[in-house]
Amino acid sequence: MILIASALLLFFCLPAIESFACVRFTLGLPKQLARDIEKYDIKVYQMPDGDDDDAEYKETFECIKKCMPFAVCGSNTPIDMKGHRVLARAYPWGILDVENSDWTDCKALRTMIMFLLQVICGSRRNFTAMDVNRKPSGVDQSPGLSYVGFSDLPNLIHRKSVKKGFEFTLLAVGRDGTGKTTVVNSIFHTDIVTDKSEVSLKERSDSKVVLEPSTVELEERGVKVRLTVVHTHGYGDSLNNTNNPDPIIRYIDDQFDKYFADESGINRRHILDTRVHCLLYFIEPYQRGLKPLDVKFLKAVGSKVNVIPLIAKSDTLTKQELAVKKQELARDIEKYDIKVYQMPDGDDDDAEYKETFECIKKCMPFAVCGSNTPIDMKGHRVLARAYPWGILDVENSDWTDCKALRTMIISQMSDLQEVTHNVHYENFRSERLTDSGRSSKRPVDAERGYDKQIREKDQELKRMEEKLARMQQQIQQQKLDSAPVRDIRDSRV
Repeated sequence: MILIASALLLFFCLPAIESFACVRFTLGLPKQLARDIEKYDIKVYQMPDGDDDDAEYKETFECIKKCMPFAVCGSNTPIDMKGHRVLARAYPWGILDVENSDWTDCKALRTMIMFLLQVICGSRRNFTAMDVNRKPSGVDQSPGLSYVGFSDLPNLIHRKSVKKGFEFTLLAVGRDGTGKTTVVNSIFHTDIVTDKSEVSLKERSDSKVVLEPSTVELEERGVKVRLTVVHTHGYGDSLNNTNNPDPIIRYIDDQFDKYFADESGINRRHILDTRVHCLLYFIEPYQRGLKPLDVKFLKAVGSKVNVIPLIAKSDTLTKQELAVKKQELARDIEKYDIKVYQMPDGDDDDAEYKETFECIKKCMPFAVCGSNTPIDMKGHRVLARAYPWGILDVENSDWTDCKALRTMIISQMSDLQEVTHNVHYENFRSERLTDSGRSSKRPVDAERGYDKQIREKDQELKRMEEKLARMQQQIQQQKLDSAPVRDIRDSRV
């Protein structure tokens, strides 16, 4: 009986001791840990104070601050508690819900981790102690289990992009008078370039191409875009256009070189991206296919930038003529193996994207014409061109491809940036590192060659010294052999 009573007492007392130890651990050790962290000057993560007007965040901040250092215990076993399934630990005296903030700091720790994820994504969404348990709509979860918050990461990344904004650089190349400025202004519904610089007659005769960048800050529904448009003047306007592509190619490489230098510097947090993400190449409407200058330029820049060929001033062509021009242009692009930008196929389940992709693909190569003049048409103000025989709406997809071009640029802006960074810039970076590796080897090779020449000279001097020493020995020996022999007896006499 005594043994049975002792066993029962041990069975029921050990959990009480464990419970007391847990309480002592929770209350005592964190204070010691906080003291040692301060004593040994150990750097631990500290949540930022937040904005003064953000009362919800400040309340969360104070709650988490009181819990630090966190005292946690976990469980992988879901248990039913009051009609809900929660992660808990079952003891003979009761059930410990690891989500209960009165017993453990697991919820506060998760709130802190989710905040860190928000910081990484560049945005912050306030998760209070009560808000962590909410269930988002459209998420299938086991009833009663706590919501972690990972499903909000796409939204956080979206907020990061909105908060940071976008940087996009567009390069417009083509002969003067093909409507480059007007088309670009029509695409973004903004007068990006108002005063165009004129190229002097001397510069035209010297085949000089002038590049003029213009930057504007655009904002639509809270989304900011820093748009830089680089216009070219004097391209293809002189008798000898052989060197016309060189300044443009040099400008593209200079932007890569500038980004490479900034990326290799000390401060890499705020790098201004001026790399060319897209090149709009305007082709004159009256030419048949591509000219030799077009082929030379497009083949040279196809591996450096995303090229989108355009048929300029499409309003001067009939539908039949336009269809023929598109066929000739597509034929020459394939014939000369010219690299142009291709939209990604997208997911198989994305029906809307596939429909948009097919519509845009049918329009390529694009035939465009622009307008900066808003005109009233059927109660709406549209950008249009007024002719004596009618009004041409540049947004009408039956007449021009301006709308399809804008849809492609806006919807694929992130892809254009990714291709620029991951493909074109990486190719440039690899070439630059390879060239720098070769140049670093050249002094070593030269030094080795110089040392080799010195050794050869030393060996030659040594051989000459040995030869000279042998010659001196021979001369001395000859002198001894030719000397007269005197008789000793004669000397005595």
